[in-house]
Amino acid sequence: MITIHEARRILTFNPARPAAAHVAVRDGRILGAGRLEELAGWGDYRLDRTFADKVLMPGLVEGHSHVAEGVQWRFVYCGYFDRTDPDGKVWSGLKSIEEVVARLQQANAAASDPSLPLTGWALDPIYFDNRRMTRKDLDRVSTTRPIGIMHASGHIMNVNSKALELAGMLRRGINHPGIPLDDEGLPTGEMKGPEAMTPLGPHVGLDRGLLSADEPGLRAFARLCVRAGVTTAADLANLLPQPAVDMMLRVTAEQDFPARIVPLRIAREISPVELVDRVLELGRLSTDRLRLGKIKVVVDGSIQGFSARLKAPGYYNGAPNGLWYVAPEQLREILERSLVAGVQVHCHTNGDEATDLVLDMLELALRKHPSPNHRFTLQHCQLANAAQFRRMRALGMCVNLFPNHHFYWGDQHYALTVGPERAERMNACATALANGVPMAIHSDAPVTPLGPLFTAWCAVNRRTASGRVLGEHERISVADALRTITLGAAFTLGLDDEIGSIECGKRADFAVLEDDPTEIGSERLKDVRIWGTVLGGRIFPAADI
Repeated sequence: MITIHEARRILTFNPARPAAAHVAVRDGRILGAGRLEELAGWGDYRLDRTFADKVLMPGLVEGHSHVAEGVQWRFVYCGYFDRTDPDGKVWSGLKSIEEVVARLQQANAAASDPSLPLTGWALDPIYFDNRRMTRKDLDRVSTTRPIGIMHASGHIMNVNSKALELAGMLRRGINHPGIPLDDEGLPTGEMKGPEAMTPLGPHVGLDRGLLSADEPGLRAFARLCVRAGVTTAADLANLLPQPAVDMMLRVTAEQDFPARIVPLRIAREISPVELVDRVLELGRLSTDRLRLGKIKVVVDGSIQGFSARLKAPGYYNGAPNGLWYVAPEQLREILERSLVAGVQVHCHTNGDEATDLVLDMLELALRKHPSPNHRFTLQHCQLANAAQFRRMRALGMCVNLFPNHHFYWGDQHYALTVGPERAERMNACATALANGVPMAIHSDAPVTPLGPLFTAWCAVNRRTASGRVLGEHERISVADALRTITLGAAFTLGLDDEIGSIECGKRADFAVLEDDPTEIGSERLKDVRIWGTVLGGRIFPAADI
């Protein structure tokens, strides 16, 4: 049966027919958008006026997020900014380490089982005048229960003495760049990077393999997607053990599951040969709502955590350079084998030195294995300069930039991490577009809240939390920003032939809005009200999620 949806306005992102008032859908696919009398030519139909006073646009595509956000809401929220959970409750932000400790003490007092760890998330000491949290701070909460808090970046973890003891790390003699020591020669409890964090994870409830395999977390993440107008979301760092894949296949196949998930297998714990073989195997399991078969490589850490790799002159405050997460030879082998196998690779690079490494290794790989449409994508890529964007274009790369950083950490980048000049060019959306690099923008949820329209607002306005405009020359138009969270993100995921615009033959995925993002004004783009989504023709009101 054909359903024709009537709307106040339909923004199609199809240049042949950019706006319409009706869209026809059959079997989850779009037949066309246009006038009712045109669409009636497809045959008998049912006219649905549910959206008669709404605005439809293509379902928003979150090109870099993490399903683990749905899990983390079961932990103690320790972030600086107010934040809304999957059920719509707003949690107040914490403005000091004392407030963080107090919230953890409250959670510890309420916990019934003394053997279970106490887990927090979204901490970022850079907001507390860069005063680092230590194990002694967390020991004030408990010395008998292991405690761990994941930083907002996901690249640093703080733990208490009990957690270090359980991991066999409360001792002198440790020599690792990701494990700072105190005056006693013992770990401070701040663990930087996967090598330092991984041994602690199972003791503090932050085992990444378990987080990615959590069914309630996947369902909670999908609810967040509906509230944000998202119909397709990438899960950009998943170990994808087979039990997790089986669970995701089962849950996403349910009739009432409201999102399409694109999980990438992170390059960790297996060799490049095994990695590519596993990803090819996963790709054969793909369904419409679970798209498998891509690789994620993490090259460095985070800028606000001072673990990203920066080219000279380094960090503005004189901090030592960050951490490498992958060896050049290993990265090159992954890229070469992926090109041969036809597997797409997304590389996390925050610092410009890390971006150079990927560009160098991919250039060498492409000389051996030319590929005209590989779409290898640099994720975050925050400090890339114009010369690097020119290289990306020459190498056929895409980029997925992170403009949310301007709001959440822009003031800190300006004053502390990279200094005024580089802070004003960070996440250079205008430069990427000017150089013809296919571009998306993202939230990296749970690093920042899932919400592509907020991310678009960040790219258009580049305002920090204090109201400073950080790099006016890198602002982009509302039209370009909306494209990056629809067709742009779809292109980086290799899905632009199916989603990202409302036109004949594509999947019937829509964001249903109360306001028109092209008319509300650039300053209010983040305030567009979201009614819900449509995924494959199935309607999901946010109020019912």
